[in-house]
Amino acid sequence: MPKPLSIRSRLLFAACALTLSAPALAGANPAAEAQTLDLLKHAIAFRTVQGPGNQTPQFAAYLKQALVAGGFAPEDVTITPVDDTAFLVARYRGSDPKLKPLLLSGHMDVVEAKPADWERDPFTPVIENGYIFGRGATDMKIDDALMVATLIDLKRQHFTPKRDVVLVLSGDEETIMKTTQMLAAQFPDAYMVLNGDGGGGSLGEDGKPQYFMLEGAEKAYGDYTLTITNPGGHSSAPRRENAIYQLSAALAKIGAYQFTPQLNEITKAYFIAAADRADPRIAGAMRAFAKDPADKQAIAALTADSSEVGHIGTTCVATMVAGGHALNALPQRATANINCRIFPGTSFKQVEDELVRVANEPGMQIHFVDTGTTASPPSPMRADVTAAVREGLDVAYKGVPIIPSMSSGASDSMWFRVRGVPSYGVAPIFIKDSDDFSHGLNERAQLFNIAPGVAYWKILIKRLSN
Repeated sequence: MPKPLSIRSRLLFAACALTLSAPALAGANPAAEAQTLDLLKHAIAFRTVQGPGNQTPQFAAYLKQALVAGGFAPEDVTITPVDDTAFLVARYRGSDPKLKPLLLSGHMDVVEAKPADWERDPFTPVIENGYIFGRGATDMKIDDALMVATLIDLKRQHFTPKRDVVLVLSGDEETIMKTTQMLAAQFPDAYMVLNGDGGGGSLGEDGKPQYFMLEGAEKAYGDYTLTITNPGGHSSAPRRENAIYQLSAALAKIGAYQFTPQLNEITKAYFIAAADRADPRIAGAMRAFAKDPADKQAIAALTADSSEVGHIGTTCVATMVAGGHALNALPQRATANINCRIFPGTSFKQVEDELVRVANEPGMQIHFVDTGTTASPPSPMRADVTAAVREGLDVAYKGVPIIPSMSSGASDSMWFRVRGVPSYGVAPIFIKDSDDFSHGLNERAQLFNIAPGVAYWKILIKRLSN
């Protein structure tokens, strides 16, 4: 899914000569472009939501049918049921089976969407004014359709890679990532992962391309439940010990606390590249932080900027709170959820210990909520990956700046990175801020992305499989 690109509101348009040439590509790969749209329309119609009626297995079966019809051997496309979902593996065989496989990664599931809240039915694809509307339009069924159609087109052209190219589509990325963990365990020796659910391009509101984010790292996602319990009693006889007050005091201290700022290879490259295009009011702080992550003035400036604070270290914020059991009784219990986005290299336990220390509330209990996530190291920004992405983008967006990025998480990439497999978010979808409705109402994608998307994936697959 292209995740929100946090510097969109800060970057200025740097290359005035850039023009959005994607429409001129229409028909460059006519069969693949037409099939991408057809696959996307069918994909949106499958309600691939966790729980009763989950149609992820049916969607996987539909994709297998398309792949087999497009030249894949039936035995090279497998579907593995897991609980109410499934994952798909499609192997495009190369000439040298001894080489490690190149993985193309994505997910088939989407977040819930209630038709009563939408202007259009979320599971009925609607095309209007150059957009396709529906749940998963951007997150990430357009990328699924692009990868499948491109692989079929390469079969049609009798392309033979040196190493196997393996499409791996998980079935529960939006929830517990059980299928992702199984996929990562199945391919622990992969050459690398190209993840269509990360990275991506930004368009200005004038429709011109601004920059492309090449994702090489992501922060770990962590939830912590804080709980204070008291004996309770009658509200007419208040006591000093009050679970709500105690929890409030702990939350205030956590809210005022800043984790030690951190820098890694990805974020250093990000700050250096982004500073050249950023608002001058923040550019100096970005350069100073890249040079010295202990620079107090730079830290203060970046912390005050909501689009940048997530890049400088671990962040934790209260997202839910509940307390008490009756209007006329002292609270017996008060709880809060603290949501943390944890910088690579920092463990869940380290964050938990720091929250306990900062809260400094002896009566507080803390519990880490296992949501199927893991901490993962950044992937090296490889020259061959960057060169392939550069060549792929130049087909339609010649010269658009490429900026290394770290996502706030989470994606399937984490489970491969933690096993030592380098993984890169490389989605070729360009969107405007005003069109970014992933996980939200009336999700949409502009259809002009299809033609350059096919050309882009072809280049990446050809270059990095050989």
